[in-house]
Amino acid sequence: MRHGDKVKKLGRTAQHRLALMRNLITSLFEHERIRTTLAKAKESRRFADRMITFAVKNTLAARREVGRDIHDKAVLKKLFDVIGPRFVGRPGGFTRVLRLGPREGDGAEMALLELVIREERHHEKKAKAEAAKQKGGKKAKPDKKSDDKGKARDESDK
Repeated sequence: MRHGDKVKKLGRTAQHRLALMRNLITSLFEHERIRTTLAKAKESRRFADRMITFAVKNTLAARREVGRDIHDKAVLKKLFDVIGPRFVGRPGGFTRVLRLGPREGDGAEMALLELVIREERHHEKKAKAEAAKQKGGKKAKPDKKSDDKGKARDESDK
């Protein structure tokens, strides 16, 4: 039977695995992008998404819950004050895993774990939205010529 196999053990004891996950997500929230092995990235994604969900709630209880795993106070503050508000209104899927190929040396599959909405993109989107508001709205898109498609169909039907 395959009970209790939801967690990837990563060849480590429970305490070592917990320390690894804490360190990986602390680095993720500090740098907003980390390079690690594919197995570690997939496992730490679950952990990170859970922490961001708490950050979106932004309650004292949530801050204390996350504080159990993130011991760096500066990163904890960044998570609740900067990262959490970015994801308000998003139902989940806060991180993405991008495969990078095998690592030179041992051939381990490497991956990039990053936040879906990173800081520089977030600021660019805000700047574009403010510029659009100042101009008085979005520009109208040019109409596509649907006549061409219709004529081609009419000619082929004949």
